[in-house]
Amino acid sequence: MLKFVKNHMDSIAGIEIYPIISLLIFFIFFVGLFYWVVTAKKDYIKTVSNLPLDNQNNDIL
Repeated sequence: MLKFVKNHMDSIAGIEIYPIISLLIFFIFFVGLFYWVVTAKKDYIKTVSNLPLDNQNNDIL
């Protein structure tokens, strides 16, 4: 089965660009995410991390 898929994919012209594009998208996304985490303000991170524990603003209906 895999041999059939591999041979079929080899017959498509220009298919070798798709793995390169997907790798670039993956790499750019995680580099951007890493940059955002490193440059995030500590006050914002502390505020967001305490949101699940903040019971003062929860209204029970």
